[in-house]
Amino acid sequence: VCVYPSLVKIAKRALEGSQVRVASVATGFPSGQYPLSVRLEDVKEAVSAGADEIDMVINRGAFLSGHYDVVADEIKQVRLACGAAHLKIILETGELETLENVRAASDLAIEAAASAGPICDGEVFIKTSTGKINPAATMPVTLVMLDAIQSYYDKNGVRIGMKPAGGIRSAKQSLHYLAMVKETLGQEWLTPALFRFGASSLTN
Repeated sequence: VCVYPSLVKIAKRALEGSQVRVASVATGFPSGQYPLSVRLEDVKEAVSAGADEIDMVINRGAFLSGHYDVVADEIKQVRLACGAAHLKIILETGELETLENVRAASDLAIEAAASAGPICDGEVFIKTSTGKINPAATMPVTLVMLDAIQSYYDKNGVRIGMKPAGGIRSAKQSLHYLAMVKETLGQEWLTPALFRFGASSLTN
């Protein structure tokens, strides 16, 4: 279950004794436009309150302006601030304009997270969207991101997780995504440890 940082303690208390883990959006979600010091403090507070995972959103303004080193450094610092918590990196693909940009942002996000220290399977995810921007998850965008994950695995032997989020509303749609993951990455990715849906619209 994913909540805002101010609700992490409440969620942890309500879920005590269960196997449900708590994720928290952070880094000035959904805009990601606050000063970096504020975004990092947002992460640290959520982690100290007990968040098992952190969902950050990249600085799209910096990315689209070509300041890739800024984006990479911010991702690295956020991962360091996560400590033992897992990190999901939201690209907000609806604002990235082209599939080429989606691929570049996927590669940058994975490499930047890895620059903060070794990654275990499923410790880092890339995620399409906050769910606040349209278009959100689409099959072409997801396929490009899956291909970036495959390339990283081929090169480093580490499995990065994937989460399409926003706009997946039916069981039939979800089956299409599951088939694409299996065909692209293989059966071993079809586990919650490596593949998730943004399920707000799917829960019924």
